[in-house]
Amino acid sequence: MMANTRWLLPRPDPSEIDVLASALRIGRLAAAVLVHRGFSDPDAARRFLAPSLDDLHDPLSLRDMPQAIERLRKAIGSGEKILIYGDYDVDGTSAVVILTKAIELAGGAASYHVPHRLKDGYGMRPEVVERAAAEGVNLIVSVDTGIRASEVVGRANELCIDVIVTDHHLPEAELPPALAVLNPNRPNCPYPEKNLCGAGVAFKLVQALLATLEWPADKVRRVSESFLKLVAIATVADVVPLTGENRIMVKHGLDGLRDVRNPGLRAILDVAGFTKENVPTARQVAFQIAPRMNAAGRMDTAKAVVELFLTSDSSRARDLARQLHEQNAERRLVEDEIRDTCERIAVDESAAALVYYAENWHRGVLGIVASRLVERLHRPVFVLSRNPEDGLAQGSGRSIPAFHLLEALEAMPDLFLRFGGHKHAAGVSLEAARVEEFRERFNAYAAARLSAADFLPQVTVDAVVELRDINERTVQDVFTLAPFGHSNPLPVFAALDVEIAGPPAVWSEKHLKVMVRQNGRTLALKAWNFAARADELATGARLDVAFALEEDAYSAARGYPGWCAVLREVRPALQTREVNA
Repeated sequence: MMANTRWLLPRPDPSEIDVLASALRIGRLAAAVLVHRGFSDPDAARRFLAPSLDDLHDPLSLRDMPQAIERLRKAIGSGEKILIYGDYDVDGTSAVVILTKAIELAGGAASYHVPHRLKDGYGMRPEVVERAAAEGVNLIVSVDTGIRASEVVGRANELCIDVIVTDHHLPEAELPPALAVLNPNRPNCPYPEKNLCGAGVAFKLVQALLATLEWPADKVRRVSESFLKLVAIATVADVVPLTGENRIMVKHGLDGLRDVRNPGLRAILDVAGFTKENVPTARQVAFQIAPRMNAAGRMDTAKAVVELFLTSDSSRARDLARQLHEQNAERRLVEDEIRDTCERIAVDESAAALVYYAENWHRGVLGIVASRLVERLHRPVFVLSRNPEDGLAQGSGRSIPAFHLLEALEAMPDLFLRFGGHKHAAGVSLEAARVEEFRERFNAYAAARLSAADFLPQVTVDAVVELRDINERTVQDVFTLAPFGHSNPLPVFAALDVEIAGPPAVWSEKHLKVMVRQNGRTLALKAWNFAARADELATGARLDVAFALEEDAYSAARGYPGWCAVLREVRPALQTREVNA
């Protein structure tokens, strides 16, 4: 229950909304959202609504890109053995596929290594480099990993293997001693887009590589664009901001899913329920495509994902896609069991951050469980389990907007054997005997930096509307702001002082359908997981409602409008209105 949810209502300038709506010939609803999100300038708003591939940044502006291309071309030209060192999540496996295919198109060949999440853990390992040296590898290119692997890169140098690091994670003070380090977040890198995912950085390397081939310009462009399908999936799955260059790549990559020729991509779309006519949105990629791709690395080995996208055998692709589908079903059962166990543990209301630990939890799903607990408890959370092979406690953490997870870990590095990550997601390995110390220090660090307001969930409203403003045209205008995701979420609207027009209908025991009425206009709201709050939605109650508008393929397939309104939050009407500062 979210009775203490803070509502942040906008304070729009009506004239700005009118000007933008007129200039772009869109409804005021979509114009209000654009203004609220900082796009009051018509030209900037046009670029946002119609992102162009011509606005992709020059890959050569990534620091060390010229050195990386020179070395990669030399390796391809002389037939050297190349190893691509990836990661086991969607971002890492997609990057492996993208770079492997590009090297093949450029006339070379590359093998790849994807670590086993449970056996190897996160990051590059020296034994893999040593094995590569024994097999005659001359060049290693890391993707979505390596920025904190100074020791491993140093070992490669000792073995006369050159290393090109491509990564997007935050670096340590000292970069690894690689031949080239491609990372927009490294110091003194002039690359304008700092929010690329690992596959995005790999794509920039591919862009630069393809531009050196003696191909016609239209072929270079066409082949480069073909990689955007996987880049889009990886970008959405890695929950990086869908703004700037990421928005361009995701928009065009998702559009490219209308014409899928890769047998593996076609197979994974099929098992997820998407036909050639039914192209997934970014949200559907996040909740239906990415989990199936991630399931292999969570439950076993992610090599199946790489094989899925590299195979030209449609039958093999279908088998692999079914395997991922089944592993995802297994993952959900394991995740639910661990989450239920965690939720039964009493939480000290004074705790600012939480660490859950058990001896026998499946380590492949701990990050997902941490995410679910953060959603419920609105506190930074780590979920750890013991690795039976080495006895270490390992796991993942997720955070709330106000708390930088990686900075917290960097404040206590003596606790960990390994750690790394981002502002809102991180992983750790430490001695099991030190878990309690980690729990205490993590909580103390968070308590010193977070206020009571930081623990309150909030709903940020893009526009206050009248129910009469919601119609087919205005809804379709709102959908032109897609793809939606991190930093460009589904717009949230508030209708103030509406009346509950009848008793809510319950289905699947925990969901509701609610009819609201305002000035003679009614609107049906789907209310996911609201059954426990049905008393707040009694017939005749006057409420403020916050809701989002979502595409509804199920409804459209049955001849009804292809959208629905989804309830996000309610509160009694006539409360003091909070606004953005």
